Amino acid sequence: MEFPLPAASRQYVAKHLHDDPAQLALQARKHPGLPVPELVRQIQARQKARLKVPAWADNPDLVFPPTLSVEQASSARTAAFKAALVSGQRLADLTGGFGVDVSYFAERIPEVHYVERNAALADVVRFNLTHLGIENVQFHTADAVQFLRNTPDTFDWIYLDPARRDTAARKIFRLQDCEPDILRLMPLLLHKGRRVLLKTSPMLDIEQAILELRQVRQLWVVAVDNECKEVLYELGPEPAVDPERHTVNLLRTGQQQDFRLNRAREARAIPRYAEPQQYLYEPNVAILKAGGFRSIGTAFELLKLHQHSHLYTSDTLHPDFPGRIFRIRATEKYDAQALRAHLGPEVRAHVTTRNFPDTVAEFRHRTGIREGGDLYLFATTNLEGKLMVLVTEKHNGF
Repeated sequence: MEFPLPAASRQYVAKHLHDDPAQLALQARKHPGLPVPELVRQIQARQKARLKVPAWADNPDLVFPPTLSVEQASSARTAAFKAALVSGQRLADLTGGFGVDVSYFAERIPEVHYVERNAALADVVRFNLTHLGIENVQFHTADAVQFLRNTPDTFDWIYLDPARRDTAARKIFRLQDCEPDILRLMPLLLHKGRRVLLKTSPMLDIEQAILELRQVRQLWVVAVDNECKEVLYELGPEPAVDPERHTVNLLRTGQQQDFRLNRAREARAIPRYAEPQQYLYEPNVAILKAGGFRSIGTAFELLKLHQHSHLYTSDTLHPDFPGRIFRIRATEKYDAQALRAHLGPEVRAHVTTRNFPDTVAEFRHRTGIREGGDLYLFATTNLEGKLMVLVTEKHNGF
């Protein structure tokens, strides 16, 4: 690939940035002087990057790697969050990839080392970061083990995001199946770094990860707009007996919902139960992933609807609750006619099922209620074990 792209190629990419790549590939004969297959790949990668790193996707001077590298990259929002966790003089990113994380680490750390075994990808990142004016990154074409064994340096922080695809490109998440194998690499990591920041799949069980890693000091469960994106573990030579779990939900408004818990506080929390009152509270997904099923209710003095529902209620509004808040308009039986009476002629509502025998699809099939509208239905179970549906309207903007 030529760096930078020639002017004609850049014009083609800019002109067709929002077009269907499949259609562009079919029309390649219309542009005999251009490397259309490569430019279509550039367009595909930019389209993938638009939601993750919009500033890069809109920059006509940058060069993009194959889409898989973009798909595996952090978003700008999560990269900025990670960068805020580190400090010191020297950091190494052992799984450099598309370079989004490195670009944000470089804003906080004077000396950053980018390590990537794919030489072509490293060349792309070197070009892009240079064009963006980021000058404090050193590049190393090597794998993580090779780099750590050969470097004479030690680091304030080492960051790595092990590859989570097997040789057949299937997604995996167990620590020992990822590349590099963090469990085998741990002694070398802690020899070379004062602290290690490890990113794992949200699918990985947190309790199992703490048990296997053994060196966990604290961890962060990070969601973006209520979609769990990653779990970050700080590893070090002095592990915590009961690591603090920070839950973070980064909202599109720029706000951030935070809640902290650990196993001890969760075990001590004694929930109180009640039938639905005026408000309904649904914790964000980061809290649920971290296991905050009891302590979130006691922290905000809320009443739980059922042991297994993880929905809460109160007569007094708690506007700072880290999740969605709804005003309850009615409590109905699981009855199509009764529910449809609340919905108007279009018969639309958003539906959530919690501790309920039917899925959302089954609920919609039985009731004929379509997606959309301003009302939110929560299908769940009451304290007597009977099915109920809460007819609600959203109170906060989340």
